[in-house]
Amino acid sequence: MKTLNTSMPRFCLALAAGIAMFALTAQAQPSTDSPYKVLKTAKVGGDGGFDYVTADAEGRRLYVGRSGNPGRVMVYNLDTLEKAGEIPNTNRVHGATVSPKSHHGFASSNPVVMFDSKTLATIKTIDVKGSPDGYLYDPYNDHVYILSHAKPHATIINAADGSIVGTIDDLGGAPEQAATDGKGTLYIDIEDAHSIAVVDAKAMTVKTHYDLGDKGDGCAGLALDVKNQILFAACRNPQNMVIVSAKDGKILESLPLAGGSDGAVFDPKTMEAFSSHGNGTLTVIKEKSPTSFEVEENLKTMTGAKTLTLDSKTGHILLIAAEYGQPATPPDPAKKGGRGGRGPMLPDSFSILVVGK
Repeated sequence: MKTLNTSMPRFCLALAAGIAMFALTAQAQPSTDSPYKVLKTAKVGGDGGFDYVTADAEGRRLYVGRSGNPGRVMVYNLDTLEKAGEIPNTNRVHGATVSPKSHHGFASSNPVVMFDSKTLATIKTIDVKGSPDGYLYDPYNDHVYILSHAKPHATIINAADGSIVGTIDDLGGAPEQAATDGKGTLYIDIEDAHSIAVVDAKAMTVKTHYDLGDKGDGCAGLALDVKNQILFAACRNPQNMVIVSAKDGKILESLPLAGGSDGAVFDPKTMEAFSSHGNGTLTVIKEKSPTSFEVEENLKTMTGAKTLTLDSKTGHILLIAAEYGQPATPPDPAKKGGRGGRGPMLPDSFSILVVGK
């Protein structure tokens, strides 16, 4: 009787399985030769904490809210990163945004400070309820939205004269980042309700909510591809970029992020979404088509660089961070994450990072 050689079929099966596993692994991992890198790190210094950073691509200025006594908004030349001035007396400030139409700026502070974006002179203060935090400028009707975790969740200001035109008392939870299609619809991620609120800008009412379910909670970043009507919700629990159809709320994809996000932007020129994280990473997600997405890169930036902004003229991503000394309280293993208190900010260590190709 002839003996059958069974080792060859087993070898072929093993080889095929190995090839398949390699293909899946390669698909899941971002490319190592991605074009993005940190082009520049400018130590601009200054005392006080910080939260958001906003680029005025048209006016070529960069706005950073700095807490302290008193609080202020630091303003930099967007091209050179040299200091251009500041807006003083912005109590509990988080950041600022500018209307390119009226050339009026608004600091998300309490009260809100309205200023001239050309001279940086304060025009007036605007008393608002709640606790100003995030913000959005909407070119649809030249309105500024001041977001608050406490009700009213949104205060809407006419950028032309600084008058309050309305409020949205209940977005369904604590709002974080917002995005606009520029055509009358806003999208606001609700951090504590794993959802995105869809807002009618004209009626100033919530039309519906898109439920993210277990795909993403604690979402603090939101970006929008206006052309294809696709939302990118950067969430912390789990650490996912949940990609959603802005038309009907259908979840298209969920991709892993390299850290806990505190901001997201989308560049329509490159069809890429970016998410920044406090652990010093920046995840780049490529929109290959309206139905196909992939993690393109996880770039190392700087620890603490948790918020970002897009300079739409250059395509550069700008982030802010600082260096800190040893914490006074050591990490407690019994606490979640084993984290202690953060140490003091090192003098003049506050930095602006520029990321690009």
